[in-house]
Amino acid sequence: MQLDGRLRRALERGEFELWYQPLYRLADRHLIGLEALVRLNQPGLPPIGPAEFIPLMEDSGLIVELGAWVTREACRQARAWLDEGLDCGRIAVNLSAAEMRRGQTLARLSQALDDSGLPAARLELEITESGLMEHSDAVEPVLRQMREMGVRLAIDDFGTGYSSLARLRRLPVGKLKIDRSFIADLGGETGPQGAQLVSAMIAMGRGLGLSVLAEGIETEVQASQLIALGCEAGQGYLFGRPAPAAVARQWLSPLPENADEALAQTIWPDI
Repeated sequence: MQLDGRLRRALERGEFELWYQPLYRLADRHLIGLEALVRLNQPGLPPIGPAEFIPLMEDSGLIVELGAWVTREACRQARAWLDEGLDCGRIAVNLSAAEMRRGQTLARLSQALDDSGLPAARLELEITESGLMEHSDAVEPVLRQMREMGVRLAIDDFGTGYSSLARLRRLPVGKLKIDRSFIADLGGETGPQGAQLVSAMIAMGRGLGLSVLAEGIETEVQASQLIALGCEAGQGYLFGRPAPAAVARQWLSPLPENADEALAQTIWPDI
């Protein structure tokens, strides 16, 4: 109850902030986007991480208000960088299945894009595999409408949610993000078994026509193995830790003249 009250006050006082982690094409270390990650900034109080406060906000319904703010702020910041002549690729925002079940997600998304002026193709929404598989029948129509708006969709934490291949093939997603727990096994104690499992995930994703990104890359050995296995993109401490917008700005390159075409050709037409 104390934590719930603290989170409600944080929403009222604007004490949440967005940090960003870079996403790179592995072959040439080209920045293809940034993932927006919510943080709670309350000086003088014990720190609370997203792994603790997000589930509580999902249970209480506060996730709707937080999710709406995150989407608005991510779109606003991306548009601001574009107006500065800086290329941020696509901005990836985590979308809770619990948030979608409560309704009005499309309206909030449309409002955030309209208010910011950010092209829909610049926004990518990430939904965890477990949340998606538990509620796929309910959220599938919403996902299809999002895709029709031009927003890109990705399955986050892939490998942890017991996907049905039949459902996976039916969903309008363009990217799989392999969970960091599997990437940690590359070059580790599991030996070739770890690589075989990751290789199977990559092959499955590519076989379904999806792009594949690996999370949690921390070493050059892992990056090299992923390239050899056919993984196109990645994120992790090897490339950059989450950082405030002022720091993330330093990672961005000048916006090319043919920005929309360059975005479409970043890796695959659909990501």
